[in-house]
Amino acid sequence: MSQPLLVTGANGQLGRRVVDLLLAQGAGPLIVTTRHPEKLGELRARGVEVRRADFDAPASLAEAFAGAARLLLISTDALDRPGRRIAQHLSALEAAAKAGVRHVVYTSLTNPGPGSPITIAPDHQATEDALAESGLGATVLRNNLYTDFLMASLRRALATGQLVAAAGDGKVGYVTREDCARAAAAALTADFDGQRVLDITGPAAVSQRELAQIASAVTGKSIDYVPVPRDALEQGMQKAGMPPAIAELLASFDEAIARGTLDVATRAVEELTGKPAEDMRSYLARHRAALLAPVEA
Repeated sequence: MSQPLLVTGANGQLGRRVVDLLLAQGAGPLIVTTRHPEKLGELRARGVEVRRADFDAPASLAEAFAGAARLLLISTDALDRPGRRIAQHLSALEAAAKAGVRHVVYTSLTNPGPGSPITIAPDHQATEDALAESGLGATVLRNNLYTDFLMASLRRALATGQLVAAAGDGKVGYVTREDCARAAAAALTADFDGQRVLDITGPAAVSQRELAQIASAVTGKSIDYVPVPRDALEQGMQKAGMPPAIAELLASFDEAIARGTLDVATRAVEELTGKPAEDMRSYLARHRAALLAPVEA
């Protein structure tokens, strides 16, 4: 009998893709948790056990995780107040131990330690520390920035001819959400039972200037990289109507890039899955039509 696998946050984009990959592999039995089980009827119809889990109600989690041997803990999106996400993650780890889970796969962030300027980095570091001390088997997947998130900024850059960022000459090991999902599915089904930390990245780190050059080559439209100070970027986003906390978060990512915090590129995706991670040029070429679509005012 195969060991039962559990995926949290199965209604999110990453979680749902992991579930689809696991189903395609015939892995399982498969359990998923979500705050909204009613939205996952299609998965239930495919033989997946769908359970409700509320990470703000710790007492409910041990029952939600019961019977799972290996668990994928996708970091939650609770960013509305400081400390909430850490509390959720710690509750989930405690519940996993009580439920008899043997191994936890956790989606973290590149270099989340004290030196990171990224505002959400402490959430990930605290979760990694708790996992290391939990006695559970653990695979920490330090996902670099999603290539997918570049689409909006590159569309604006193509419209204006300028890619504006506060990233200096720093580089990022951008990785697609699809490759993160493949890595997570592979880690969840692996035989590994110890503790390890893996950097999940694209095949090469790319600077903003290089990103502009690649996008220009793929689309045939000229883009210049315009570096600006972090404060100017943050103020500009706020003037455009972005909430201050979100502007601060996005600007902190640019600062991290400038400092070299995200300049990490590995072959971990290929080592986990047997297939290399997709490179930037390939990704943008596949999405060329979307890049060139008109930008809404």
